[in-house]
Amino acid sequence: MLIKNLSILSGQELDFVSNTDIKIQNKIFKKIQPKIRPSVKEESIDCEGLLLIPGFINAHTHIGDSIGKDVTLNSSVDKRIHPVFGAKSKILKNTSPENLANFMKNTCHSMLRKGITTFVDFREGGLDGVTLLKKVLSDVPLRSIILGRVEFYQKSTEIRKNMPFPREKIEDLTELLKKCDGIGVSGANENSTSVLSYYSKTTKLRAIHSSETKQSVSTSKKITGKSETVRALSLKPHFLVHMTFASKSDLSAVAKKTRGIVICPRANSSLAEGIPDIELMQKAGCTLALGTDNVMINSPDMFREMDFLWKVTMGIHKKRIDPKEILKMATVNGGKILKKDIGVIEIGKIADCIFLDKHALDLEPMHNPHASIVHRASESVIKAVMIGGKIVHGKI
Repeated sequence: MLIKNLSILSGQELDFVSNTDIKIQNKIFKKIQPKIRPSVKEESIDCEGLLLIPGFINAHTHIGDSIGKDVTLNSSVDKRIHPVFGAKSKILKNTSPENLANFMKNTCHSMLRKGITTFVDFREGGLDGVTLLKKVLSDVPLRSIILGRVEFYQKSTEIRKNMPFPREKIEDLTELLKKCDGIGVSGANENSTSVLSYYSKTTKLRAIHSSETKQSVSTSKKITGKSETVRALSLKPHFLVHMTFASKSDLSAVAKKTRGIVICPRANSSLAEGIPDIELMQKAGCTLALGTDNVMINSPDMFREMDFLWKVTMGIHKKRIDPKEILKMATVNGGKILKKDIGVIEIGKIADCIFLDKHALDLEPMHNPHASIVHRASESVIKAVMIGGKIVHGKI
């Protein structure tokens, strides 16, 4: 496929190129330069008036709770989403797989229409949960990274005694990892250091929630005398999620020992817990990506996520932030943290991208493309979504 005469956000720095052509072959960007001549019988499409940007990477979701939108709205964090006794856990256990699958599929289609080409899901429910999500995705052209979880949680007394991972659960973990892309651990406050260390020996992708709330931070100190993030690092995670209340020393350690942090500002705010300090995280040297978190709390919309983070952060710190940095969190940085050839328009990278209408009512005139995308664009300006070189939504 040859697409001609379009604007693009190119490379790792999302540099604006006003007019170029792109040749896509074998699911990747093969050539990016002006005036490419089509080969014999090659499909050539004139994309004048369109802006091509990398597909959004929603780096943290829980789409299993799609059936519980806005339940227990005024409850505490634990009462809503705690993995053992929260309302979410009860809803998932008391919903039939078929009913759950229908709402999960709705969420997947919603993500596609909003330009999300890859999502990373912390999947509850053990092997059954992973299998159900894979079934949902069997006929949805959405790229997924599924981080499964053994439904095993320890009490504070067991954590203090540093009780090991039980032998009877080893086979469950082994079978789980055969079916998914890695593990997504609920947090250090539900697992002893011994258990986290055991998980650290698994060879696939590892991630964990950490320092999401003031309560979770204080609970770790109370139970173990150690920082929640320091304990989370016993997992040897490739990335951590949230870090809303991480200290400077926590962030420094994370910058040295992991690929980065996935932040979920709308979710943190929806739970009345504050928002992550991205300036502090960046100063510590952390790579940041964005996620929309639980569907029961938020719609899976990266446009809303970027807009919210950009404006609220500037409002709090009274300091300007380059919108390009926010857009990188939704695209380029997700690819870096996942170590996948996605999130960037570059030769040799996978052709996952979004075609935006530059003449859309909300965008024209587009004096600053990065700002326009971060705080003016929405699902309505998307003309088409491409995954692996194939149009999966809309048309060009």
